[in-house]
Amino acid sequence: MSKVDRFEDLEVWKNARKLANTIYRLTQKGLLSRDFGLRDQMQRAAVSVLSNVAEGFESQTQNMFCRISWQVKGICRRVRAQLYLSLDLEYITQDEFNQALELVTLCSKQLARFIQYLHSNPNSRRVNEDGATYNV
Repeated sequence: MSKVDRFEDLEVWKNARKLANTIYRLTQKGLLSRDFGLRDQMQRAAVSVLSNVAEGFESQTQNMFCRISWQVKGICRRVRAQLYLSLDLEYITQDEFNQALELVTLCSKQLARFIQYLHSNPNSRRVNEDGATYNV
């Protein structure tokens, strides 16, 4: 894996950003925009995926990064469940569902591969004294 200096360089973060934008677009229209509970849950979960990938990357230890990444995988499952409910309630179309499901599934798979990489390469991540330089 190449050197990554910022969380913004992580492919999983880039896809989490796309996911958050997709969820916000879906929740701002139609019946879903008026289902305040589901809408807010979906938005918070999507933002959590994006934010926690960034937080994990900036964590002080590799173990903490792995733990946060596992938690993010759990949040991805929550987003998937909420997408299914939105589809069942006919708040979103099948195409909208497929697009969002593809993104959240991709994020989850990327996190799984990243966790596996970190576990198999225990010295792959360093933090210098000011916490600014990371090698992954």
